[in-house]
Amino acid sequence: MNRITIAIDGYSSCGKSTLAKQLAKKLGYSYIDSGAMYRAVALWCLENNAIENGVPDNGKIIANLSNIKIEFRFHPEIQSSQTYLNGRNIEKEIRGMAVSEVVSKISSIKEVRQKMVMLQRQFGEDKGVVMDGRDIGSIVFPNAELKLFMTADPVIRAKRRYDELKAKGTEVSIEEIAENLRLRDYEDTTRKENPLIQAADAVVLDNSRLTPEQQFAAAWKLVEERLVTA
Repeated sequence: MNRITIAIDGYSSCGKSTLAKQLAKKLGYSYIDSGAMYRAVALWCLENNAIENGVPDNGKIIANLSNIKIEFRFHPEIQSSQTYLNGRNIEKEIRGMAVSEVVSKISSIKEVRQKMVMLQRQFGEDKGVVMDGRDIGSIVFPNAELKLFMTADPVIRAKRRYDELKAKGTEVSIEEIAENLRLRDYEDTTRKENPLIQAADAVVLDNSRLTPEQQFAAAWKLVEERLVTA
């Protein structure tokens, strides 16, 4: 059976990663969290004084892009890939609010996006990959056999994110999360470099009222159709 590329785009906290991981596991494909790559760069910036009061030092960031090494390593015990920055597991650190508050600004830098897109295409050059993010179907893999665009009601998205962080022991108010999501949506959709848009041939999946099982079933039906015609 031919291998295909699956591109999943959409807003923050819409369950993109959950669905992408499920599909990759079912298919035996590689899963790449493109958002984690930008979060890794954002974490590097925070740790290396390349962003102050929320304002990135573009010159310093661009000059150090060659020193920012990002990779994904599969961990058999948890059956999932983890994000590594310069050889260090940063999976937990990049999911916190500190990174969430600056990642959209970092990802809007042209040179950062160019490097990340180059790496993402390398990860998926042999197909058999499920990748989620903001510009996967529109920029990274415009010829992907299946493109999904995920969305959900903002109130539901904020509640999901709140529950996720609370389960990890992170103290943050739902109001803070809602405001963070609102700002990220604005920055993601209005930035000059590769903004979040729905690719013309993407299938919209609104999961506001769907369970994870229902969401997977809807997506899997589309996958099966593409596998037949690939």
